[in-house]
Amino acid sequence: MGTLSFSGHESFQCRNLWLKKGYEFTIADKNFNDNLSVIELGVGKNMVSSIKYWMKAFDLLDDNGSIKQLTSIIFDDTGKDPYLEDIGTLWLLHYNLVSANKASIYNLFFNYFRKQRIEFSKLHLINYLITECNHREEKHSENTIETDVGVLLKNYVRPNSKFNSKDIEDSFSSLLIELDLIKPIIDRKDWYECKNESRPSLPTEIVLYSILSNPKYKSSSSISFNHLLNDENSPGLVFALDADSLLMHVKAITEKFEGVVYKEDAGIRELQFSSKPELSDVIEAYYD
Repeated sequence: MGTLSFSGHESFQCRNLWLKKGYEFTIADKNFNDNLSVIELGVGKNMVSSIKYWMKAFDLLDDNGSIKQLTSIIFDDTGKDPYLEDIGTLWLLHYNLVSANKASIYNLFFNYFRKQRIEFSKLHLINYLITECNHREEKHSENTIETDVGVLLKNYVRPNSKFNSKDIEDSFSSLLIELDLIKPIIDRKDWYECKNESRPSLPTEIVLYSILSNPKYKSSSSISFNHLLNDENSPGLVFALDADSLLMHVKAITEKFEGVVYKEDAGIRELQFSSKPELSDVIEAYYD
């Protein structure tokens, strides 16, 4: 159980072009701590720190700060989706953000908090995080946690007409709002919902990618449907899927990929692998 982290983003949510900027900056062997980084990236000093933070939070850099293979596959100029125009890429990045657990609030929110509350206020989430810190005997500033909650909501929640024009422009630049994972409850101020739904824009290949990437499943040739629905970093929790929709994806996986079958016998439901596709082949299959 690692130490929780609630800071580093400088109060900025991840903007649409920041990861591409961060990728190009890194492969050019530039240093985020260099005074010239402000000019190179074309943003303010605090935003430079934020771009570096989000590159790590989305698990696009390894522990040495070098670009990971998946990062190049997506963001290279000849890559699959360098300007993030495909919503499947956003789902993939969302999975990375939650499962990498480098920005603790996303892992805690999708894996644990949602099990307690589908509808919630900002205060509910703040209090949950404070309780989690106390349970782990970690000290984190309440103001820092409150700021982190605000940034999470900016990342996922579409702006409404009550914002002024500057706020709307700022919020519409948020990377993950197209996923519609967290929605405001219109008639209740500062209340939100994150229901288990069908997620029609979620590609089946990204669901399979999330299964094959999960260390819990790597040594298993069979995975129970219940685990796929409820395990930490499972597709059911990370993508907030209802059971029927997850089952639809599981069956679609068996139709698209050889060596994968779904068995339902005497109340036991399992996804079984006689051979597991390579992650690179799954990515290739989606973008091709």
